[in-house]
Amino acid sequence: MKIRANDYKANEIFKFMRESTNKKQSEFGEDIGKSKDWVQSNELGRCNYKFKDLLDLANKNNIEIYIIDKDENKVRTH
Repeated sequence: MKIRANDYKANEIFKFMRESTNKKQSEFGEDIGKSKDWVQSNELGRCNYKFKDLLDLANKNNIEIYIIDKDENKVRTH
């Protein structure tokens, strides 16, 4: 899955990631020791996840995150 992060809110990106795994909120949270309520709160934008949590979820679910360096037009994969 590729999305341009600048075009979305943080909670939308979080939900896109979960939906791409076809996992329920509880299953997605379990991947990094978080509750269903934590996942739901992040998807609704009630709280902001830490970037570390996003990277952990991406790694657990084989999702690549691309960071585009605006100044150098370089792509970095994490």
